[in-house]
Amino acid sequence: MTSAATAPAGASAAVGQTATIRVVVVTYSPGRTLDVFLESLAAATTRPVDLVLADNGSTDGAPERAADGRPGVALHRIGGNVGYGRAANYGASGATGEWLVVANPDIEWAAGALDTLLTAAERWPRAGALGPAIRTPEGALYPSARAFPSLARGLGHAAFGWWWPANPWTAAYRRERGTPVEGPAGWLSGSCMLLRREAFDAVGGFDPAYFMYCEDMDLCRRLAGAGWLNVYVPAAVVTHLGGHATRRDAIRMLAEHHRSLYRYLSRQYAGPRFALLRVGLAVGLALRYLLARAVAAVAEGAAPTRSAAVLDAAAGRPGSG
Repeated sequence: MTSAATAPAGASAAVGQTATIRVVVVTYSPGRTLDVFLESLAAATTRPVDLVLADNGSTDGAPERAADGRPGVALHRIGGNVGYGRAANYGASGATGEWLVVANPDIEWAAGALDTLLTAAERWPRAGALGPAIRTPEGALYPSARAFPSLARGLGHAAFGWWWPANPWTAAYRRERGTPVEGPAGWLSGSCMLLRREAFDAVGGFDPAYFMYCEDMDLCRRLAGAGWLNVYVPAAVVTHLGGHATRRDAIRMLAEHHRSLYRYLSRQYAGPRFALLRVGLAVGLALRYLLARAVAAVAEGAAPTRSAAVLDAAAGRPGSG
């Protein structure tokens, strides 16, 4: 089913008394990754799902094929590339159930992963957002549950992370020490998150001022400020196949990353007394952007330092390698 850029219909009435979960997938010529997402989602939950493809102007036909070939998948054409957060807001509008999932199309769900997140939500009634453990295709554990960046951690991470990933500032910021445990984090990766609709609506959803990057950090900051928790659930596992959209326009995405970082940090240090600090942030991020254009390792950032095998160890399972 396809639609123009109006709000998608609410949760399907055909599911009886069981609440439907609105799953919003932001697409931008996702290719085969979208099929992997949809096929794996079917095994990730036993709950009824109302799936909306919030499309940012795809040209590869993948969203159309997914919507035409699968019942319960609605294509919501936005009409252009409006950014991740704004597209997610469009896809979430009109939802009536308790829960929203917002995810990239290049996510592959482990069996039962969404149900594991929902079960964890019952243990955390003040959770506004819950995030799974995220594996990379190479078998690393991506640091998807992080502390909010302080000035000291941010400077240390920016200066050392790209060539010394295990430095103490990056490790503290990315919480890469010890065994992953379920519990509150600062912020969670927006590549795959379960959101309590009440909380999401209360803070106004994603801030559309962020085109790409940091919209998840900003959302989690506002959720925390409103009294909600952002909870990491490493027992739920997804694999992020990674970078399907950003690789096509790497220079622009690099600029957007640094622009979003400045927007986020400047808001944390607002007001006249931080004016010089904001100038320093702007200059520092501009220089880092130029360095990242020249040095690929800077653009790629700090590599994950832990194997996803730690998830099996934490759960008492034999390692999967």
